[in-house]
Amino acid sequence: MRINPLDPEFNKYLSKHNLSKKFNKQLNLFLNNPNHPSLNTERLEPKQYKLYSFRIDRKYRVVFLFSEPDLIEVVEINDHYR
Repeated sequence: MRINPLDPEFNKYLSKHNLSKKFNKQLNLFLNNPNHPSLNTERLEPKQYKLYSFRIDRKYRVVFLFSEPDLIEVVEINDHYR
């Protein structure tokens, strides 16, 4: 599994919310095992958009899509409960 480089705005968001370290940890878990239990990886609704998410922590999630079968692109990092 691979990941496209993050948009600089996502890096700013991660820094602003002190999530860089957590994000990197979860991303490494995801790249090694996308179904790791602590990630809570899930397909989002509506399913035709083919968006997925995984958990950074209880509050924040990464929304992504598969741009190729083994390549993901992060499309959003957000506060899951806003």
